[in-house]
Amino acid sequence: MNTTSVMIVGVGGQGSLLASKLLGRLLVDSGYDVKVSEVHGMSQRGGSVVTYVRFGEKVYSPIITEGEADIIISFEKLEAARYAKFLKKDGKTIVNTQQIDPMPVIIGAAKYPENVLFELENKGVCVEALDALSLAETAGSSKAVNIVLMGRAAKYFGIPYESWITAIENTVAERFIEMNKKAFDLGYNS
Repeated sequence: MNTTSVMIVGVGGQGSLLASKLLGRLLVDSGYDVKVSEVHGMSQRGGSVVTYVRFGEKVYSPIITEGEADIIISFEKLEAARYAKFLKKDGKTIVNTQQIDPMPVIIGAAKYPENVLFELENKGVCVEALDALSLAETAGSSKAVNIVLMGRAAKYFGIPYESWITAIENTVAERFIEMNKKAFDLGYNS
C-alpha cells in the first residue's frame, strides 16, 4: 500500500489543528500507520498554519515535500495558493472560498491577490471550492469551517461515513458533537 500525504493549511484560529487531530484519530482507528506534524508559525496572530498527515501500511516520516501531497485541504484561498507547489500533479485541493486578509494587507502594505482560485486552476491545479463558512454558520457556528471541509474531503479517503462520525464523537468536546456532526454532513453532501 502506498503512503497518502495530506496537508491541512489555514490561518491561526481556524481549527486546522482540530481537523488534523480528527483525521489522525480516524486513520489510526481504521488501521493505518499515521504520522502527523504541525507547523504553527505565527498561528496565534492569524499567521499561516500547516499540518502534515501521512498514512499507509508503514510511514516513516510526517514531512511532505514539494510535489508530494495527494490532497490539500485549505481553510482560506490565499493559503491554497501558498501551498499549491506541494500538490502532486494529479492531486486535489479542497478550498474554503473565505478570504482572510494577512497582516500586510491589513496594514496597507500589500493587496490581496485577485482571482486566486482562477489562477490556481489556470496552472493546472484541481480545485474544489466551497463556501465552507456559510455551511458552518448553517450548522450553528462559524468555527465549524474545519469540520465542513473534512466532510467534503471524506470522499477521497475510502473510509465509511460511520467511522468519520465516530471519530468526531471521540475527538470533539461533548457539547459541540451534534453541531460538528451537522457541519460534517453539510460538507459531505455539498
